Amino acid sequence: MGRGTLSRVVVVGTSGAGKTSLARALASRMDVPHVEFDAYRHGPNWTETPDDILRRNLVDALAGDTWVADGNYSVARDVVWPRATAIVWLDYPFPLVFWRLFWRTIGRFVKRVELWNGNREKLWWHFFTKDSLFLWVFKTHWSRRGRLLAAFEQPEYRHIAVFRIRSPSAARSLLGSLDSQTDSLTDSQTD
Repeated sequence: MGRGTLSRVVVVGTSGAGKTSLARALASRMDVPHVEFDAYRHGPNWTETPDDILRRNLVDALAGDTWVADGNYSVARDVVWPRATAIVWLDYPFPLVFWRLFWRTIGRFVKRVELWNGNREKLWWHFFTKDSLFLWVFKTHWSRRGRLLAAFEQPEYRHIAVFRIRSPSAARSLLGSLDSQTDSLTDSQTD
């Protein structure tokens, strides 16, 4: 896998899979900007940014030649994916995703981690409302797989290299391959 293939990367996958963590790690190893779509979608007090503004903001944020972004917003796919050179798809089994989401939510709540624009996890919201993120994951996990597979087949997205990652160890291998490429580049530059 060449670094050129990974010049503009979008990390996708179901909620809780670890998109942002992997995207941050990729961006750090590649020394490129990281763009988290949720930071653009969720305004103060969890207000949702209107679709047209979200799209415009993402176009601006991803105007550079190199970046790593994470998010699934299909409403912005047509302005994000045409510029992407690669998609890293975290296609993990449901039990793993649910387990990660559970512990991530608890950890963020207990530590009072600020997410975006002053927002913090509301534990009751995730467990006891019709807008529960856990319910969302349960309703969308399997259907997202089909929608992504169909999207990858669209002619306008065939230029994108798709890396389907099915386990955390495969994600670590992807990161390791970047580390070894960086080491190779450094070694050859010092010869």
